[in-house]
Amino acid sequence: MSAAISTSELTKRFPGVLAVDRLHFEVHPGEIFGLVGPDGAGKTTTLRMVAGVLTPDSGSATVAGCDIIHDPEAAKAHISYMPQRFGLYEDLTVDENIHFYADVFGVPRTNREQRSRQLLDAAGMDQFRTRLAGKLSGGMKHKLGLVCALIHRPRVILLDEPTNGVDPVSRRDFWRILYSLLQERIAILMSTAYLDEAERCHRVALLHQGRILFCETPAELKTHIRGAVLSVISPEPRRVRAALGGAEGVLNALLVGDGVHLVVDDAASRIPELRTRMQAAALPFDRLEEVAPTIEDLFVAATSETDGSRT
Repeated sequence: MSAAISTSELTKRFPGVLAVDRLHFEVHPGEIFGLVGPDGAGKTTTLRMVAGVLTPDSGSATVAGCDIIHDPEAAKAHISYMPQRFGLYEDLTVDENIHFYADVFGVPRTNREQRSRQLLDAAGMDQFRTRLAGKLSGGMKHKLGLVCALIHRPRVILLDEPTNGVDPVSRRDFWRILYSLLQERIAILMSTAYLDEAERCHRVALLHQGRILFCETPAELKTHIRGAVLSVISPEPRRVRAALGGAEGVLNALLVGDGVHLVVDDAASRIPELRTRMQAAALPFDRLEEVAPTIEDLFVAATSETDGSRT
């Protein structure tokens, strides 16, 4: 299967910063590929280069068979790029915004109504077609932005942190729309700082300081955890992390909800030791047990090793 997006040694520098460092990845038709990492990891810069709006310093990239460096205009015909602040017109209604973007993308009037209704139904917004965009909630604005970006049936969709600040219900609707596109063989490249969203992607590139640490399926990523992950549920998780973070055999300690995840060298031997340590320190806890690793556990462990190797 030929890749819808392919990059090789893609690199971008800004004054004093190596923003993107020799990235290599491919995204295939019918696949959701996630660029996952914190702010400053290089996600937006990567998307802007793939979209053809920012020129790389070196490396290469093709989108839908078009060279985005030497012929970015040819590639743009096949791309829909939704930046973090998508340009909706708040004084236009939902329908009017969609019609505007349909005109921009050259969508025939005979096709746009069916496509519009299909997308609005998937977004749960069909009853809001006459509402002004400025009167929509933040989550609904994000969904309308996606509808406008999809009205012309692009071959490649680029989404820059599309669910950032979106409420849980709108976030669920957003993902339902994305999954509905896969049967159309659309390739989706999205960035997110939410590590839990990586679980929803087919493949994920974990980015840190402009470099890819791992690029695999979510299930494959979790196999890279060295040791085991223990979960400590406690009403005072910060105290627990402070007390156990430096204990023998504890490789990493991460706050997770109302507890702490500890990456340890051996679960069987460390559980009784850590339980005794917490009891001696009068640390309250409800449960201490081994759990399946998450992508967040891997990311924290990997970045700790990377940062430590650079000091």
